[in-house]
Amino acid sequence: MRETRTGRPIPQTAAVARAGLAGLAFALMGTGGAIAQVAGDAQAGRAVATALCLPCHAIDGASRNPTRVPPDLGAVADMPSQTALSLRVFLQTPHGNMPRYQLTATETDDVIAYVLSLSAPAAGAAARRPRPSGPRPRRH
Repeated sequence: MRETRTGRPIPQTAAVARAGLAGLAFALMGTGGAIAQVAGDAQAGRAVATALCLPCHAIDGASRNPTRVPPDLGAVADMPSQTALSLRVFLQTPHGNMPRYQLTATETDDVIAYVLSLSAPAAGAAARRPRPSGPRPRRH
């Protein structure tokens, strides 16, 4: 039987679960995010956001202030690093003063679809625009 770093035995079921999670992570990396884009209803996500997020966040996407705390959902959607997977991890991880909501899988998918629907096309394209290659000009 394998052991943890502290010398405690790892039950066989835990080892199998870890192997399964590693396989799932590997499989998701190869999908290029296609799986993450399949589920979720943005309209239903707006209803969840209205009920749970509106007391603290601007949720309509009209406000895009990236420095506001807590952030506007439009600004969250415009982050260049924002993906369905990053939102899923964020929603399932305790942080700061945000309440620890226990969303169902469907609610999570819906909120993710809603937040991603707020993304400004120009903001995402500009943030992901490749930088010119070649040597940088020298500063004098």
